[in-house]
Amino acid sequence: MRKTVFPFWLWILFLAIGTGASAQNWSVDVYTGVQGATDSDVSGTDENGTPFDFTAGWEGRSFEMPPYWGLRAMRDTAGPWSFGLEFTHAKVQADDDTLDDSGFNMLELTDGLNVLTANAEREIDLTGRWSAHAGLGLGIAVPYVEVVTSGGTETTGYQLTGPAARWYLGARYALTGNVSAFAEYNGTYSSNTADLDGGGDLETEILTNALNVGIGFSF
Repeated sequence: MRKTVFPFWLWILFLAIGTGASAQNWSVDVYTGVQGATDSDVSGTDENGTPFDFTAGWEGRSFEMPPYWGLRAMRDTAGPWSFGLEFTHAKVQADDDTLDDSGFNMLELTDGLNVLTANAEREIDLTGRWSAHAGLGLGIAVPYVEVVTSGGTETTGYQLTGPAARWYLGARYALTGNVSAFAEYNGTYSSNTADLDGGGDLETEILTNALNVGIGFSF
């Protein structure tokens, strides 16, 4: 059963945006897109202390509820770089083959594989209304862990599971002086160590890849 608690790390991002709202040279991007993840090793122990180790095939299911989306707030500086925060609500769910092979009844981070990073970004004017941008970020992963082991023990809830990183590259088109549309590739890495109910644990490192489209606002 999923919790409907508003994730605390979103308050951090919204507070950062609100604090700088009176300043100049802020931009806020909102995006969605198609997101997936590469296969990764999953290891740990279940509630009985029995070890497990298998390779999980992940499905993104970007447009199923809750959908994949992200929010980025950046502030320009006097130099060529801008700095800010980015939150991505990514999703990974073990495919049917993984569940059959592992014996797990559920293994997913679909509400979601939440990644919050502090970013540094460089934007380069190209020609006319077009520009290119690229960025890197470091932060944390706070996924909503949903696991039902082969023994039937269920784990659900948000957990701070480890460090995360982000990289992205894209192009932007200015629609007006303050509104733009953009497309980009956005990838994340997260190292996830989750506690399972009953005394077990689960570890996995996940790489997500997404093609995003979005709208940007500057003020």
